[in-house]
Parts: sequence; structure tokens; C-alpha cells
Amino acid sequence: MNKKIKIHSIKYNFFMNALLTISGFIFPLITFPYVSRVLGPAPNGKIAFAASVISYFSLLAAMGIPSYGVRKVAEVRDDQTKLNRALTELVIINTLFTILSYTLLLLLVLIVPNFRKDATLIAITSVQIIFTTFGVDWFYQGIEQYDYITARNLAFKVIAIVLMFLFVHNPQDYIIYAGITVIGNVGSNFLNIIKLRDYAHFDFHVSLDLKPHLKPIITLFLYSAMTVIYTNLDQVMLGFMTNNKEVGYYSATIKIENILTSVITSLGAVMLPRITYYLNHNGITKFNELIKKSFNFVLLISIPLAIYFFLEADQVIFVLAGKGYERAGIILQCLIPAIIFVGLSSVTAWQMLIPLKMEKWVLVGSIVGAVLDAGINLMIIPIIGGIGAAISTVVAECSVFVIHCIALKKKLHNVLDWENVCKILIGNIAAVLVLGLLYTVHFPILFSSGLTLSLKSSFINCICVGIAYFGVYGITLLVLKERLVLEILGNIRSRFGGRG
Repeated sequence: MNKKIKIHSIKYNFFMNALLTISGFIFPLITFPYVSRVLGPAPNGKIAFAASVISYFSLLAAMGIPSYGVRKVAEVRDDQTKLNRALTELVIINTLFTILSYTLLLLLVLIVPNFRKDATLIAITSVQIIFTTFGVDWFYQGIEQYDYITARNLAFKVIAIVLMFLFVHNPQDYIIYAGITVIGNVGSNFLNIIKLRDYAHFDFHVSLDLKPHLKPIITLFLYSAMTVIYTNLDQVMLGFMTNNKEVGYYSATIKIENILTSVITSLGAVMLPRITYYLNHNGITKFNELIKKSFNFVLLISIPLAIYFFLEADQVIFVLAGKGYERAGIILQCLIPAIIFVGLSSVTAWQMLIPLKMEKWVLVGSIVGAVLDAGINLMIIPIIGGIGAAISTVVAECSVFVIHCIALKKKLHNVLDWENVCKILIGNIAAVLVLGLLYTVHFPILFSSGLTLSLKSSFINCICVGIAYFGVYGITLLVLKERLVLEILGNIRSRFGGRG
């Protein structure tokens, strides 16, 4: 008998997903400094190159189902028969494209010299494709089981860290590290297969119809394909047009950017199924309210994070990657504005266009971004290497958001709170001004060059500057009575007040 699906509140789901996201921030902080120092730029560059290549084949295998599946499951989760049928149909489609993906990958490894020389690394990295297919993570997101998703992911991340410290000790261990990375990323999906029977089962006895799913999943696949192109093409093109070291430098900055964007977009993952459910049950007022909060949330955290990491780029790279990665500092400064546009476009795409079934505009935006990214890369990577790749990424992400805004121009005026946006901007301006005053005082430890300091003093620098910047920012928002900050404080007071 199938277990009754318990739907938690958005706050609970957000907390669990935020916990998962924060773990995605903490675990790289543990592993990245160690791996960067043990493996060095070149082996790290090889791993990054293989991961970028596999990302394309993972995309083909998924065929837009991770996005479409969440929406479809959310629509039918109250009807067990429809839920079983949707699960069966989508897994069949997913399996067919997984077979196609592995077939093409095998052909390319046999034909392309760059792939063939790293065949073992690519083979190990490709295991994540099959784990992703049969892990049906999208199903658990659609029924909003974020506590389960978080618990199993945390467990396997811990396992991966233990394995890393046990088995990765020199540059020749990069193959082992690649396998451990796969375990940490998708190993927990094996548990999904076992637990699936609690919520649904495959039903091959009913009349299955794959055709209605094809148009939306192909549209979302093309969107995801274009997105992967302008997010992973940078490292692939750097690998072909420069050298492994330059890929390693850029990979270091991408890891930091990915951590930050995952924090910023953490709300979107839990909002898609709930927003889809509201739209299918006449909840347009609630829809507008949730979108307004999402925009406020993204702006509230993305702008100060971008400014802080721009100012502290050299120090952060030194702390996380150590000596030998000095060039990555300026690359990070060029790349960091992208996190703001990624955050905003995550709201317009995953919380507006996709639930509203306007997928074609998501696709248009990604095509424009991919074309710009590839074109700019071809022109400037040969000249300035990783810096050029970073610039092209920022331009691509900005263009995606602009296209989304054009498509949603009639709806955005109902969900944008310009008064609150001004408060957030004022808070950041105040923090920058105060930090500027501190810089002029020339505190001996806080603002010395991170590249000439020890790890300890550089780490202290990052902490102290962060306290100064975010402290002033938070105080300013409180004074201005920024809505989301006041709501969070109100929730905290009510919880503690209820216990007192």
C-alpha cells in the first residue's frame, strides 16, 4: 500500500532545502582547499574537463524530465492512479534517452583523441548519468519530500568526504577523486529506487501515452541544453584553446560561483511544485505573493554576496585554493556579477515561465545566452583566457534575464516591489561606504594582500571584512524596515516568545 504523501509548509521545505544548500556550501569548503593543494591545477583541470563533457550527455539522458517531472508530479500528486501513470511514462522516456546518451558517448570516446586519452576518467564520471536516471529525484521534489532529499544527500556527502581523506593523497589519485565525487553527488539516488514503492509504483497495465509529454520535455531539454552550453562550454573551450592550468584556475572560480548561486536559488527548488499546485487550483493571488517574496529574497542576498566576493576575491581564492591559483582572483572578480542575474532568472524561469507553461520563452532566453557565450568565447578566450570566459558568462546570464523580462513584461508589475528594492540597494551602498572608510584606515591585518599572508591571517581577513560588510548591511535594512528581514525577525520572536 502506498504511503500517504505528507506535504509540509513552504517554510519547512525551504528550511530543509536551505540546509541542503548550505551543506553544498560547507562541504566544498572542506574538500576544495584539500583537493586543490593535493591534486594541483592540472589534474583538477582534467576532472573539470571530464565533468563538463559528461554534463552534455547527462543532459541528453535527462531530456528535460527533471524540470517537467517536478511540474507534472505536482499536478497529479492527489490522484494515485495518475501519479503512477505519470511516473511510468516519464521513466520509460528517460530510460530510452539514457541508452541513446551512452551510445553517443561511447562513439565519441572511440573517435575523438581528447576523449580517448581520458577514457577511464570519462567512464567513471559518466556513472552519474545512470544513477540520475533511475534515482527519479524529480519525483520526490514534485511530492515535496525535501526532508528525505536533504537527509540522504547529507549522509552521502559525509561518506564522500571520509573517502576523500582516506584515498586521495597525491596528484595521481585524481581518478579516485572523480569516483568519490560521483558517490557524493548521486550515490544517494540508489536509495530513491528502494523508497519509491512507498509513494508510487510502475504501472504497465494501463494504456500508456508518451506523446503528450514530448513537446514540453523537448522544449525544456533544449532550454537546459542551451544553459549547459553557456555554463559548461567555457571550461570545454578553455580546455581546447588554452591549457589544463587555465581550466584549473577557471574551475576554482566556477566552484565558488556555483556554491553562491545554489544558495541564492535554493528557494526556487521548493517553490516550483507549490506554485504549480496553486496555479492548477485557482490560487493566482497566492502565486503573485510568492513571486514577490522570491524576488525580494534573491536581491536581498545576491547583491551583497556579489559585492563581498568582488572585494575579497584574492583573499577568498588564497584561503580556498592556496598558492598557485593567484590568477583565479581576477577571474572571480569578472565572473561574480553573474550570480545576481542567475538568481533573478531562476525566479523568472522556474517560478513564472515554466509554471505558466511559457516554456518557449525560457528556451529563447537560453538560446540567446548560449549564442552570445560561444561567440564572445571564440573572440576573447585566445587573448585573455579565463577572464574572457568569465566575461562571456556574465553577458550570457544578463541576456537570459532580459529575454525573460520581455516575455513577462505584463506580469512583472504585479510582483515587483520597487520600494523594497530601493531599501536593499541603500543597504549595500551604506555597507560599501563604511567598508571604504575602513580601507582608508589601513588596518594592518584586515586589508593586507592575501597573497602575501599566511592562511590564518587571510582567513581572519575574510571573516572580519564579512562581519563589517554584512553587519552594516543588516543594520541598515533593519533601520529601513525591509519587509523580508522584518518577517524573519517576527518569526524568530514568535518562536522564542511561544517557548517563554
